[in-house]
Amino acid sequence: MSSPTPSYGAVLRAPHARRTFGAALLGRLSYGVVSLSLVLAVSGATGSYATAGTAVALFALAVSVLSPVRARLIDRYGPRRALRPMAVAYALLLGALALLTARHGVPAAPVVGLAFAAGAFPPPLGPVMRTLWSDLVPDRRLLQRAYSLDTVAEELLFVTGPLLAGLIAALAGPAAGVAVSAGLVLVGTFALVSSPVARSRAGAGDEAADAVETATGRPRAGSFGGLGRPVVLSAGIGACLGALGLLLVAFAARRHEAPAAAWAEAALSAGSAVGGLVYGSRSWRVPGRVRLPVLTAALAASLAVAGAAPDLYVLAAVTGVAGLFVAPAMTTAYLLAEESAAPGARTRAGAWVNTAFNAGSSIGVAAAGRLVGRLPLAWCFAAAAALPLILALIALARRARPEEG
Repeated sequence: MSSPTPSYGAVLRAPHARRTFGAALLGRLSYGVVSLSLVLAVSGATGSYATAGTAVALFALAVSVLSPVRARLIDRYGPRRALRPMAVAYALLLGALALLTARHGVPAAPVVGLAFAAGAFPPPLGPVMRTLWSDLVPDRRLLQRAYSLDTVAEELLFVTGPLLAGLIAALAGPAAGVAVSAGLVLVGTFALVSSPVARSRAGAGDEAADAVETATGRPRAGSFGGLGRPVVLSAGIGACLGALGLLLVAFAARRHEAPAAAWAEAALSAGSAVGGLVYGSRSWRVPGRVRLPVLTAALAASLAVAGAAPDLYVLAAVTGVAGLFVAPAMTTAYLLAEESAAPGARTRAGAWVNTAFNAGSSIGVAAAGRLVGRLPLAWCFAAAAALPLILALIALARRARPEEG
């Protein structure tokens, strides 16, 4: 049924929307808290930042690489049957890490091993919530607003999460932050799967696809037709933003104001929140497969200009303008992924966009680290913007051609 007033209020007034979304946000707050908590807890327990870096890197690697596998289990068995075991396993491993890092002089091997194991189990609450939005608000106009709201809220969680982790570390010790992360994901996940909309999703995505293939004789490749564009451009956006984080620190450090880089990061997040909310409130006639590369190109061009900023104030302003395109671009990528996937594969489609963004971010950080010191900083900003800009231009040049999976 079409909503007469497509607005954010209408999204939250949909039956079970506030309950489901609130539970998902509570669980996802864990992911905003856990990274800094792990760095602080592992470095304090082992006395080694190298060990902390290794533990967090392996944790993030397991999270990213296995994300499509976890999403596949959810599509196959449904949120209730798949999310609860993941949440329990993840919380138990984080709890073990919290106990282990609560004391000093801990050997590196068990800490690193537990961190890697924990990264295999975090329930993909973001992709699941975006799948559930399709059930909560079937009106496509409302779905765009729901995805925009979801993307902006997720962005804010990753801003407030580290602040909460720092507060917990100051009051109760860094290991307590790891334990709180475990509690958040456990409570949020169980609250999410208790929602009627989650209970109604029984899964069996693979079995349904098998039945279609058997009945029609057509292969299952169409389950992800058109997913290539949002995945590739999400990787480009991730690479650009991953590099940006390091370049902002380098820019500020060369002016002997390294802590001031946080203001530019905050401007990026604020711009993203504003851009996402404005973008979601509009109805667009231009199709998403055109909007996504245009938004990606605008983001890349803005960040290329940022490297020419004469001071941190101008840098923060330009970064804030660039942020206006971040949430809209990712919202569009998720919408395109949802449109491209068969009903039994939507969680996996969203997970692939997440995985591409995270992989791109890791590559961007590594590449920027090698460029800083070898090229003028302005050229480093331009280099970081080059990949998403090229990918966007290629996508626009091919807009009239049929999508490929």
